[in-house]
Amino acid sequence: MEISTQKITNAPTKAFRIAAVAALIIGVASYLIGLFNAYMQLNEKGYYLTVMLLGLFAVVSLQKTIRDKMAGIEVTRAYFIACGVATVAAIALLIVGLYNAELALSEKGFFGMAFVLSMFAAITVQKNVRDCAEVLSNKTTAPVTHSQDS
Repeated sequence: MEISTQKITNAPTKAFRIAAVAALIIGVASYLIGLFNAYMQLNEKGYYLTVMLLGLFAVVSLQKTIRDKMAGIEVTRAYFIACGVATVAAIALLIVGLYNAELALSEKGFFGMAFVLSMFAAITVQKNVRDCAEVLSNKTTAPVTHSQDS
């Protein structure tokens, strides 16, 4: 019996893709609305906005590099480390910022949960995009067979 080494990838369901995008929109929108309505100086709002943007970029980049390595695509060690450092830095900057912020504990929790939801959803959306692209590329590269009519 021959074992196939071809990787089989199933596309995520439409419901899962919609749920992931909805979670990303809800997380980011909640964070931004909370930030807009927060009683803090503009420079503080800029800090939290930048931390969110850094976090979103970092987790998507880290997830992509991990998937690339798993697929056998070469990823430089420096870029992989930079993605990991950026992800840890974004989380640490949010924690330090919230710890030192003059916000109610409920507000700190709100920002933390919206941040975590956004990061998780961004990873999931990126994974879904990659899985769908792999399934699509597998369909287009599959050999086409034609029957002979005589």
